[in-house]
Amino acid sequence: MSHPTGQALQDQYEIRPDPHALTHNPENPSENPSPGVDYTPHPEHSLKISPAHEKIVRAITNLYSGSASEEDMQVYAEDAVYDDPWSYCDARYKIAGQWYGTPPASTLSSPPAVKASQSNPPPTHPLAGLPKIMASSRTLATEIVAATATSISYKQRQEYTPRVVRVARAVDSLITLTLDEEGKVRYHKDMWNEKDYSHGGVGKWLKTLNGDHLTKITRPPEGL
Repeated sequence: MSHPTGQALQDQYEIRPDPHALTHNPENPSENPSPGVDYTPHPEHSLKISPAHEKIVRAITNLYSGSASEEDMQVYAEDAVYDDPWSYCDARYKIAGQWYGTPPASTLSSPPAVKASQSNPPPTHPLAGLPKIMASSRTLATEIVAATATSISYKQRQEYTPRVVRVARAVDSLITLTLDEEGKVRYHKDMWNEKDYSHGGVGKWLKTLNGDHLTKITRPPEGL
């Protein structure tokens, strides 16, 4: 399965962050998990970023929390890559397929306010974006750990509640956003452990298959 656009974007915009350098606690090594990285966000240690970059992070956390809005999707360039343990998408429309879906018939009760690195906590939405396996998703906290004019790396704690089990589970990850000269996200990488992605083998094929075909189920707006 050939994806020349994705390969070109990958070659130009993919950042391979050093999770140990970004998240290791040298002062308190005992606090580091066994791989030597700490993806637990500590908002009080978050680096200061520009208002424009804050807006990008807010839009991304909105999408993780089920906003599925065209406005939030506009932080991505039309040709962009989304790369996580389950999916590889090489266009904004395909990325939208990760967030869009059928809104749940009922929603969970509103959660309490959460801590975040921005001045206002990100909103919690009924899960209108992530596909139907989840009843709810909310961003509990973020911590900016690195930022340049063209990149943002931050820790994120996301709480997911599956539809069937209805038991919430928090997932910590390291998210790296690469931006172009217009401030659009060109590469969105979501790492759940200390290992980066190889872009090869059966795993990559399955991730690409998911990214290519999920839009047939979630049906995001064609205009994206």
